[in-house]
Amino acid sequence: MDVKREGVAKKKMIRRIIWLTLATAGIAVAGWQISKLKPAAPSVERATVWIDTVKRGLMVEDRRGLGTLVPENIVWLPAQFDSQVSKIMARSGDEVKPNAVLMVLTNPQMEVDANDLEWQVKQAEAAYQDLKVQLQSKTFDQQSVVDTTASDMEQAKLTKERDEELLKLNLKADLDVKLSVAKWEQFVGKYKTEKQKLDIQKQSVDAQLESSKVQIDKLKAQWALKKQQVGELTIRAAIAGKMQEMTLQEGQKVKPGDVLAKIADPTKLMARLNIAETQAKDIILGQKAEIDTRNGIVPGHVIRIDASIVNGTRTVDCKLDGPLPAGAVPDLSVDGTIEIERLPDVVFVGRPVFGQPNSAVSLFKLDDDQKGAARVTVKLGRSSVNTIEVVDGLKVGDQVILSDMSGQDDKPRIRLN
Repeated sequence: MDVKREGVAKKKMIRRIIWLTLATAGIAVAGWQISKLKPAAPSVERATVWIDTVKRGLMVEDRRGLGTLVPENIVWLPAQFDSQVSKIMARSGDEVKPNAVLMVLTNPQMEVDANDLEWQVKQAEAAYQDLKVQLQSKTFDQQSVVDTTASDMEQAKLTKERDEELLKLNLKADLDVKLSVAKWEQFVGKYKTEKQKLDIQKQSVDAQLESSKVQIDKLKAQWALKKQQVGELTIRAAIAGKMQEMTLQEGQKVKPGDVLAKIADPTKLMARLNIAETQAKDIILGQKAEIDTRNGIVPGHVIRIDASIVNGTRTVDCKLDGPLPAGAVPDLSVDGTIEIERLPDVVFVGRPVFGQPNSAVSLFKLDDDQKGAARVTVKLGRSSVNTIEVVDGLKVGDQVILSDMSGQDDKPRIRLN
């Protein structure tokens, strides 16, 4: 009996070993098969992603930038001379009219100089009148000499003619006639000389008076300039508008070049936009623009492009072609869109978060059942603010995810819940 039991126990042990071996082999095979399976696609909530459909048609290539409204016409009023603020008539924010007095400056030395020049002018005018009288007197004296000489010459002529007639009648000696002729010729020469002196005297009078007048005109010009400078100490508004800046106080001293006030016309505003340097290269003068003031959209066009780049942006000025909406004031924040080109027949889609013009990106394209999406490479072309051209990788009607999917960079597929 003992021998038989040992045989049975041995058989049971062999069966157990076989079953354990088979079980281990099965587990190993199952593990190997499981390891060959691909990991399950991660799930993404459909409501959390931005999905757009590829379309064909008109796409407007444009550029967008933030900015502010600024006055077209700003007048800066600088100080012209060393002076002191005496009175301030207008402050920042005040409405001013043309030629309105904004402030009064004082410079005592300039006022003294103006008064001194005024007296110099009066003195020069008095000296001119005195010189004129003296020169006229000399002219009259010379004219008297000429007249006397002319009379003597005429008498000598008559004497000569009388003696010549008497000589013909043998009533006068030949020598006496010659003496009469010589005396007449003497007076003729003297008359010519005195007449020339009179002409020269007149020319000299004109020259001296003209020189005196030049000195008077010079002093008058200096006086007028000094009076103008004194008048410029009263600062007036050059245009109708609103005071933008006034920081001076009464009694404060200013020097040439210091800004006294800034006046802007609030009815004529333009948009000053900051465009990213990578997008500003396509902007040219005259391109159409739309300026969103948050209270209405105003059409406009580009009138100036800054040549320099500051902090990665270029400044672009746009003139407003339409009426300003209510509430439009200087320094109001605006959003501007500049139209670069109209593309009449292109394939395009909404602009992906990381999609740049003329580049290739990886996007998730939705399956036909829209329950999942597979990663595809898409070649992009020209772009606008919200859309971008599809060059290759998608066709019209395809739906793609445009949201930031950087968290799924290593996943070829995703499931949409």
